[in-house]
Amino acid sequence: MLAVRKKPRRKVPTPRDPERTRVRLLQAAFQEIHHSGFRSADLDAILAKAGVTKGALYYHFENKEALGYAVADEIIASRVDQKWVQPLRNAKNPIDVLIRIFQSESQKKEDVQRGCELLNLAQEMSGLDEGFRRRTARIYKDWHYAMAEALRDGQKRQLVRSDINANETATFLIAAWEGYAVLGKNSQDPRMLQSGKRSVRRHLEALRPAAREHRAETRRLSF
Repeated sequence: MLAVRKKPRRKVPTPRDPERTRVRLLQAAFQEIHHSGFRSADLDAILAKAGVTKGALYYHFENKEALGYAVADEIIASRVDQKWVQPLRNAKNPIDVLIRIFQSESQKKEDVQRGCELLNLAQEMSGLDEGFRRRTARIYKDWHYAMAEALRDGQKRQLVRSDINANETATFLIAAWEGYAVLGKNSQDPRMLQSGKRSVRRHLEALRPAAREHRAETRRLSF
């Protein structure tokens, strides 16, 4: 009887997961851009962090600019939405929620040194590339809208002083905090952010109707 020769088993290629590869590329690019800036971000470093080939990169993104746009649209916008926008929707008390968000900002030295990812990208690229300018402007607009709407809702429910302008207050809060982020990054001193948290909190506490009434009563008694 002749022995039956077994056919060698063919190797089955590992199934590709394009979406997972794309997510890894975006996360790696975000980290590299946050650390080095967009113009200095190194594609080889991004590929090494993501563990993918250059071919995989160009399968998903036409060029470095397209990758940077996707980081802004999908990573940075999502982080701002999760941190600032979602918590303010249907907030029981917008001032309490805003204080909690500001107080939760990281004071780790490495985070202070890297600075705000949105601010970094806006400062670096807004004057150089209209695509980046539009994208960062849209993220700031969403952030501002969430704050202003929450403050307006608080005014309707008598949780926020009725005499303030919600739009201007939202602009001030974003500008103040981003200013502290710049100073913290420049000084590389977490105490700068501590100071910022205290100042922003004092401003927010002063937006409560009771705070205004207390000041008015204090002035009245001083005469």
